[in-house]
Amino acid sequence: MVPVQTPLALIARRWTPTPRTLRRAALSAVVMSVVIIVTGGAVRLTGSGLGCDTWPKCTDDSLFATPEQGLHGAIEFGNRMLTYVLSAAVGWAIIAARSTEPRRRGLTRLAWAQFWIVASNAVLGGITVWAGLNPWTVAGHFLAANALLTVAVITWHRAGEGDTAPRPRVPRPVRRLSWAIVVTSALLITLGTSVTGSGKHAGDSSDVPRMPWDWVDAAHIHAIAAWVVCALALAMWLVLRVVDAPDDTRARARDLLLVLLAQGVIGYVQYFTQVPEALVAAHMLGSALMWIAVLRLALSLRERPSPTAEIPAQSDVALSRA
Repeated sequence: MVPVQTPLALIARRWTPTPRTLRRAALSAVVMSVVIIVTGGAVRLTGSGLGCDTWPKCTDDSLFATPEQGLHGAIEFGNRMLTYVLSAAVGWAIIAARSTEPRRRGLTRLAWAQFWIVASNAVLGGITVWAGLNPWTVAGHFLAANALLTVAVITWHRAGEGDTAPRPRVPRPVRRLSWAIVVTSALLITLGTSVTGSGKHAGDSSDVPRMPWDWVDAAHIHAIAAWVVCALALAMWLVLRVVDAPDDTRARARDLLLVLLAQGVIGYVQYFTQVPEALVAAHMLGSALMWIAVLRLALSLRERPSPTAEIPAQSDVALSRA
């Protein structure tokens, strides 16, 4: 009896992606993860969070936005449709990872993890609508989107590596410093949701509940965390020069500093200009780019060389020519 094969297994028998195609597939999921974060913020900033007043339908009677819902309905429904584009990108990453030869089970699991995060966050988004944009569920929805971005970036990085055991490229204290940057950056992003949850952009024009503290105080705490991340990133840049780290790792540290500088400027300008929507959107984009830079820096501190075919000994070559 011939065993029944899954569609993915059938595709893998007929198609093997090149390393470049694999990387592009993984990168597409990263790009769409950033897009969904920014467009999700645009929904809130335009007051369109309840443009579709239920889920999974847009209204009780229609799966799609109706003319009566106006621009807000179109924006919210459009963001929901982008989830399908995101799912397509993740699906491409899954297919490419599964079809790679030799088979890379760890990479395939990472790609599938993205699918499950997308599915769970779609449900969380529906709960957010049902809860009338409760700030706690809004924060959870945003953090889940960043969890997706995390796995997507790791998948993208691993797609360019082998499956051998990781090998450090810098001393252990430097790697510990990178973990400190990862943890404080994650805290920084989480504290950002407290500013959003208590701030002026509730996501809808109606009376939406806010987190029970003053947004100015939350912004000050968020800024303190940002300065800690900046200090750690500067220390990392200096330390990598001292230990003569590889050029690509030093470039990652430089990129992080540049992103943090731009993000800090945007953050302070938006604070002193009463948080205009355009700058908040730019700050959300900067947040995603900062997190990517943090992860890429941490991942560059170790390597997994691809196994290469052994070079035959000189005597073997001579013997084969005899």
